[in-house]
Amino acid sequence: MNKVLAKIQKEEFDYVTLCQALADYARPRDKIRSMLRKEEIVRIKKGLYIMGESYRKRPFSCELLANLIYGPSYISLEYALSHHGLIPERVETITSTTCGSNRSFSTPIGLFTYWSVQKEYYAVGVDLNSNGADVSFLIATPEKALADKLIRDRGLNISNRKDMTTYLHDDLRIGEETLQNLDTKIIEEIAGRTNSRKVRLLLDYVLSIKGGMG
Repeated sequence: MNKVLAKIQKEEFDYVTLCQALADYARPRDKIRSMLRKEEIVRIKKGLYIMGESYRKRPFSCELLANLIYGPSYISLEYALSHHGLIPERVETITSTTCGSNRSFSTPIGLFTYWSVQKEYYAVGVDLNSNGADVSFLIATPEKALADKLIRDRGLNISNRKDMTTYLHDDLRIGEETLQNLDTKIIEEIAGRTNSRKVRLLLDYVLSIKGGMG
């Protein structure tokens, strides 16, 4: 079994890669069922797998899996805000943004959710990031993750700078120094792709506190 799994270079792999590793088997589908039953591999969704716990060379990447489970998509919202250190909470649900439909996937390794946005807004403010283990994934910049959060939470009553200040500092608990480090050019570009007043208020607020630096 180790020889078969050694042919698979990554912890996250698809059905085609798995079948290639099982090319010497006359009935690869039967072998896959056996591997799943013995927990040598774990099915995340149809056609997408990770190594079983005893066979992993490194931790699997939830971020990469989020990109692969449903796409096109990028990590955003609460998970990205936590990843970038903007909010103090550890976020368990892997939250993403997509230009497809709203979706949710309950998997053996956790819940993955996808929030739908318009295509012209989707592409701005997205980075290709790496977790340091030869794994790259798409994730919102801190600015885009915050904008996504503001737009998605439609119940937020933010109509002026005071409301924005309260939301950022009291509700999300983002420090002013962190907000000062946000890139206003990126926020301005994001604001140009949406008619959200909340994003424009975010831009005005960040510009105001940057103006007071020093």
